[in-house]
Amino acid sequence: MNAQLASWQDTFRRECGIRRSLIVHGNTGDLTPDPDAVGRWVGVPDALRRMLHARGYRHVVFWDRVSGVTGVDEREWNELQQGPLAATYSKASGDAYDMGDDVIAPAPRNPQTGIAASPDDLLAVATHWLGHSRQEPVAFVLDWTQYLFGSANALSESERGWLLRIGKATRDVGLYDGPDQIARPQPLLVFICNGLNVLPPALHLNNPLFSAIDVPLPPRPAREAAVLWLKEVFRVQPALLPGSRELADLVDGLEGLSVRDICNVARLSRQVSAEHSTQSLLSLYRYGQHHSPWEQLDRSKLRDAREILGRRVKGQQGAIDAVHRILVRAFTGLSGLQHSHRQRMPKGVLFFVGPTGVGKTELAKSIAEFLFRDEEACLRFDMSEFNHEHADQRLVGAPPGYVGYEAGGQLTNAVKQRPFSLLLFDEIEKAHPRILDKFLQILEDGRLTDGKGETVSFSDTVIVFTSNIGASEVHPDCGDVHGAFVQFVRRHFVQELKRPELLGRIGEANIIPFNFVLDDGFLIDIARAKLEPLRKGLKDKWGIADLRFIKELEALNLLVRHVDRTTGGRGVPNALTNQLIDPLAEFLFEQMSDPAQLQGRVVEVRISCDRFVFCLD
Repeated sequence: MNAQLASWQDTFRRECGIRRSLIVHGNTGDLTPDPDAVGRWVGVPDALRRMLHARGYRHVVFWDRVSGVTGVDEREWNELQQGPLAATYSKASGDAYDMGDDVIAPAPRNPQTGIAASPDDLLAVATHWLGHSRQEPVAFVLDWTQYLFGSANALSESERGWLLRIGKATRDVGLYDGPDQIARPQPLLVFICNGLNVLPPALHLNNPLFSAIDVPLPPRPAREAAVLWLKEVFRVQPALLPGSRELADLVDGLEGLSVRDICNVARLSRQVSAEHSTQSLLSLYRYGQHHSPWEQLDRSKLRDAREILGRRVKGQQGAIDAVHRILVRAFTGLSGLQHSHRQRMPKGVLFFVGPTGVGKTELAKSIAEFLFRDEEACLRFDMSEFNHEHADQRLVGAPPGYVGYEAGGQLTNAVKQRPFSLLLFDEIEKAHPRILDKFLQILEDGRLTDGKGETVSFSDTVIVFTSNIGASEVHPDCGDVHGAFVQFVRRHFVQELKRPELLGRIGEANIIPFNFVLDDGFLIDIARAKLEPLRKGLKDKWGIADLRFIKELEALNLLVRHVDRTTGGRGVPNALTNQLIDPLAEFLFEQMSDPAQLQGRVVEVRISCDRFVFCLD
């Protein structure tokens, strides 16, 4: 059972009988199943010690720069310092450790750690044993080796000497001569570090005597075993039972976390004041929020989504209906299940396409306010700013060593700060094709790794792309506007970008075309909606009680007559500014000799000679 939970252990057992040096990297600070006992969890160094002893290594010597030498006592370490020949003589004579004070002085010992030994001391002993393959097998495990070497391009003389010493010891050893010798374990040097890139490539690259073993984050069976191991600690409602839906949801929600994270989640469940559901507990641990906005999205609120979204976006009922279907899909937990049963993809992916000024961006902001109760949860990225090849570094951050590496990426930083958000990628067709490759990983796995190596989850976001693809070719009087826009989007991704896989990730069912805004009734509705922020601004700034039109419909028709129809609904704010706001500002400017007289007053708007005139009531 434990072998199934940690496949890297099988790889280690196999490789330690073949190679002279192993590099164990990755999730090395985590817990792993005990190789000797089912149902127990130990640290990675402890697991290595147990596997090496079981493989036949008499001595397993651990070393790091702080603790020194551990795993052997002082007499054993003194024996190893004498070298293979002395150890063989001592073992044959039956006086294995009493070498006498005249022969060697005891190594100094730190009572709280281990036996003091510098890197030179340890490597001198380790490489001496590595060079004598026919002697008793000894394994030397160097822990925390990410702090052993500096930059690979600026190694010190001491570090170069260490590399040379290790290289000569592994290269110059003779081959075994006979089946019996080949079957025996050979002296072994093991490096433990958190990433393969922290070691100089010259140490292991293209060297058949070295092998790198990655310790991954726990797979699903390991996460489930860890949760069941801690099931008496978890305090959730309903209780976690083998085979239950709650257990499956928790295990899926823990994807990307370590076993130590799972232990922390179990501790957290004991420290909160009340029992939580598994999803709220994960939300509290990951984001510091007791309740996910997705948990607070109830059925009754979702029934009113069409009406709520339609208050801000006029003339796009078809698009609103399509958005409602996608929100229902996310609410029922069925998003992305056509790709994988693991719900790690974004909650929703929408591709808004249509003419300019028809409400694509406005609908995205409305969705953000509806879902997350805050329009600022709509995080907008203007993709025209990412139209060159290396602009992807702005999204995810520069690689190590480059300028701006410490700052991280704009996209990954934004999602880390607001994990519950709507990501709006405006005018996606203007981005460089290389940028689009980043979306493959986001849409498929729901995650992205930034330049600093941190993995950011997108599983609680909604992603919206907007585009004007086909807007200049599709005409309002064509028979099927919806189908024409979908065809142009398909042609753009398949024939122009050569990225059909990205279109497949988005899904043609999520392409939402917008109608042309031609009807004066829609423009009037947009103008009426734009008057509300104006009224609120007047009240907040000057205390004006209301902006009242004597003949509102006639006034709105006057505004609409000045709208540039080629810009769609975006022409309404321009007409509003020119025809109403600028004259109103002149009127208020004249009244500012005594601003107090504006408090609680009503500004009346009349029409005279196709112009607006104002007076205070």
